[in-house]
Amino acid sequence: MSSTDSVNPPTKPIRIETVDELDALLDEHDRVLLDIYTKGCTLCQSIEPVLGNVAKATDVVVAMINPQTDMTVADRYTIRSVPTLLLFEDGTLTDRLADGFQGAQAVVDFVERAE
Repeated sequence: MSSTDSVNPPTKPIRIETVDELDALLDEHDRVLLDIYTKGCTLCQSIEPVLGNVAKATDVVVAMINPQTDMTVADRYTIRSVPTLLLFEDGTLTDRLADGFQGAQAVVDFVERAE
């Protein structure tokens, strides 16, 4: 673990707007769960409180990005639908969950099975 890693990750999702912000976040933290969402998506709105619970229940840093603010993210990670959850370990994409709305326990299980 590097000296820049957070001992206590944030307990609520962090909103980011660009791929540069995402890259900085991935450099700073060992484990990041990224929610790809769009405004007006009801499933995306429904999963936001779930992500808050996941941030509190796990050691993963939860971040959210709307690809409409930086289309590079959609291209880089081949996003075809929202919400899509991407799990990063040490800056590398290790898993994705793109099955629509998921409850808190399903997302916690998704994060923890990669540990």
